[in-house]
Amino acid sequence: MPIITNLDVMLAKRKMSLTELSKAIGMSLTNLSLLKTGNVRGVRYQTLEKICIVLNCQPGDILEYRADESQNNPKI
Repeated sequence: MPIITNLDVMLAKRKMSLTELSKAIGMSLTNLSLLKTGNVRGVRYQTLEKICIVLNCQPGDILEYRADESQNNPKI
C-alpha cells in the first residue's frame, strides 16, 4: 500500500513511547500498535487530531504517500 505510517519516527523524535502516547490519547495500545505498523484500513480524524496534539505535529508528519512503482494506473 502506498500510504506509509511514520508514527514510530515521530515518537522517536519526541522521545515518547507508544505506551505513553496510548495513555495520553485514550486509545488502546493494541489499536495504536496496529496503526503504527500500518495494519489498519483507516484512521478517524479525531484520533489523528489527538495524536497530532500530543506529538505537536501535522498529519503529514505521520502519514506519507509513496507511489507504487508497479502500478501505472491505479483503480479507484
